[in-house]
Amino acid sequence: MPEHTNNTADVSVDRMERIAALRTQFLNFLSRRLGDRATAEDVLQSAYIKALEHGGGIRKEQSTVAWFYRILRNAIVDHYRRASARDRADADFAAQSPTAYEAELEQTVCACIEDVIRDLKSDYREAIERVDLGGQTVEDFARTQQITPNNASVRLYRARKAVSKELTMLCGTCAEHKCLDCSCRRSQL
Repeated sequence: MPEHTNNTADVSVDRMERIAALRTQFLNFLSRRLGDRATAEDVLQSAYIKALEHGGGIRKEQSTVAWFYRILRNAIVDHYRRASARDRADADFAAQSPTAYEAELEQTVCACIEDVIRDLKSDYREAIERVDLGGQTVEDFARTQQITPNNASVRLYRARKAVSKELTMLCGTCAEHKCLDCSCRRSQL
């Protein structure tokens, strides 16, 4: 007579197969509550992992499907908590004064750039100052210079290349890292 064992691993495999067979049903359940199929897929995958980790915790009288739906509901709650925390963090970041970040950035950006821009030929300097530093559009800059927008774009491109070349020659490795956290000698003078 074959010996019958009630191995929890066997039970767990059976239960996981039952859960896997209902994937479409679970995905539809999540999609209706999350409003996005891709997010539902992600949450379902996380729930599968949680089920594998905690599969031994099912009581014999408990339905595997009901147990997994409880995991899915908890996963939905976790998803919305994370999204809410992320939204609060984004709102806090947006509410902070942008000038504080600009001031911090100004302290870390290489001071050599001002000298390099000042030493550019006037057409290039004006393009950099008006478009990159002043926020003017290329089209507006072209109009004020009485040139075509294409010509203005080329001028701006060449000006940026000239700045990049000069900074690389002047600052070396600092320029390779976009002059953030400047460590070149000239900025420390």
